Amino acid sequence: MIYVALLRGINVGGNNKVDMKELKKTFEEAGMSAVKTYINSGNIIFADDQHAQDELPSILEAAILSQFDLSIKVLVYSIEEFRRIAGSLPETWTNDQDMKSDVWFLWPEADNAAVLDELTIKPEIDRVNYVPGAVIWSVDKAHAAKSGMQKVIGTKLYKLVTIRNVNTVRKLLVLMEETSAD
Repeated sequence: MIYVALLRGINVGGNNKVDMKELKKTFEEAGMSAVKTYINSGNIIFADDQHAQDELPSILEAAILSQFDLSIKVLVYSIEEFRRIAGSLPETWTNDQDMKSDVWFLWPEADNAAVLDELTIKPEIDRVNYVPGAVIWSVDKAHAAKSGMQKVIGTKLYKLVTIRNVNTVRKLLVLMEETSAD
C-alpha cells in the first residue's frame, strides 16, 4: 500500500528543524519502504504492508519523537484517499502570482462537513469546499488580505489542520503514482 505522511509544523520559521535525509532514514528504520521526501515541509511518500493505516500515525510520531526529540503530529493518507482529494481540485485553481489555492488536510476529529461552519468564509472573495479529509480553498491574490479564512489562525481548528498548496498536492500525487508503478 502506498501512503503519504503529512507532518504538521516542521521547518517553519526556523522551528522544529528536521533534515529530510534523516527523516527518510527514520521512516525506513520504522519499517517503511520506498521512502521519498518532497520539499522541506514534511511530505513523505512511502509503502507499508505490515500495519493498518490507522496505526501508522502513532508509529511515525513515536519514531520522530525518538529520533528528533520533537512531538510532531502526522496525518497519513492512502493513495486512493489522496487521489480523491487531489481530484477534487478544480483544474483552474493554481498557486501563482494571481491566485492562492491550498488544501487544508484535516485530523479525524475535524474531518466532517460541519468544519465549514467554523470558518469565516467570505463568498465574494473565498472559494471553499469540503471533501472528506480536507478543505480546499482558493482566493485571488489581489483579495487575499480580505479573506475571512485567515481568522482561523490561532484557533482550536487551526491546530487540527496541516496545509499544502495545490502545486505541492498535485506533485505529491504524481510521486505517489510513480511509487505505485514501481
